Amino acid sequence: MRSPVRHTVGIIAAGTALGLAAIGAAGAATAPAPAAGPARPVTAYVVNSGDGTVTPISTATNRPGRAIRILPAGDDHLSLFVIEITPDGRTAYVLANGAPGTLTPFSTTTSKPGAPITTGLASAMAITPNGKTLYLADDNIVITVNTATNKPGRPIPLPICAGSIAITPNGRTAYALSNCGTGAPAVVPISTATNRVGRPIRINGDSTAMAITPNGRTLYVVNAGPGTVTPINTATNRAGRPIKVGKEPDMIAITPNGKTAYVNGSQTVTPINTATNRAGRPIKVAQTFGAATIAITPNSRTVYVVGTVDTVTPINTATNRAGRPIKVGRLPNSLAITPNGRTLYVVNGVNTVTPVNTATNKPGRPIRVGLSPNAIAITP
Repeated sequence: MRSPVRHTVGIIAAGTALGLAAIGAAGAATAPAPAAGPARPVTAYVVNSGDGTVTPISTATNRPGRAIRILPAGDDHLSLFVIEITPDGRTAYVLANGAPGTLTPFSTTTSKPGAPITTGLASAMAITPNGKTLYLADDNIVITVNTATNKPGRPIPLPICAGSIAITPNGRTAYALSNCGTGAPAVVPISTATNRVGRPIRINGDSTAMAITPNGRTLYVVNAGPGTVTPINTATNRAGRPIKVGKEPDMIAITPNGKTAYVNGSQTVTPINTATNRAGRPIKVAQTFGAATIAITPNSRTVYVVGTVDTVTPINTATNRAGRPIKVGRLPNSLAITPNGRTLYVVNGVNTVTPVNTATNKPGRPIRVGLSPNAIAITP
């Protein structure tokens, strides 16, 4: 069984509320604005790979709810490891690795799972900004799922073995990355209007992750072997000159204001100016293992990176200086930040989640979840 590649892409639809407000203002002279409905609670969902469940956590109280069973009890041939939530926050999708694997939707309102969708060796997924379609990287194909019906479409054959997928903010193009260990390194563009595959974009090897700028103009691909990041112009799908970063880069995240990309490497995090594609001085962080997740606050002021076996390191984006490591639980592996930016949730491999106040960087009391948690997603 191929080891899954965890890939997370965060999209903040900042224009949505503004667009609705503008429509309401334009129509105010002819019709009264509809009454606002009750605000949906913001919930963090933690994937527990050890017992096949997902634990909901109220971000208002930091109390866990009843675990949602995704896999049958005692099923040891599948393991949960990825979760994505639709932009409207109503449906979550949980991916289980296996041969074959499964993709299971559940309602965030009722916590009831739907019928699982059979996959192959799927390792990553992304949802279009309009929430209508889920794209699933499944080895040498991409599977599309209609989120209204939860029915898969016709598989899209790929000329590569894809282990990651990302979608532009305008929803027009999905990019599949060949990072599952076979074939020539490349990124393949897919038109979401036709699901037709474009010409592969060659990169310089050993790719591990990718991220797209909020304006959708540039896709950045991390290349672990040569220690570089390749920028790709999404208008032309041409790769630019690789940007040298720290040793063994693994993960990447871009600030919501689009100004800086942060690349995690061995003992360092390297900032890249997205206007010039120039790398800044590597930021030293306490780190004892790789594949460290990166999370950035919505105001773009603080980057958090998993460091040692029990800490997370904050980085001030104004100065690019690392702060004092924050003590969390043992074996931290995943991070997520609430939409209001007030709380960072750190998933610890010892069956807990640590909430961190981002204003003070002080950790709260650990929250008990299921067995071997390894992923998290928060509703919009």
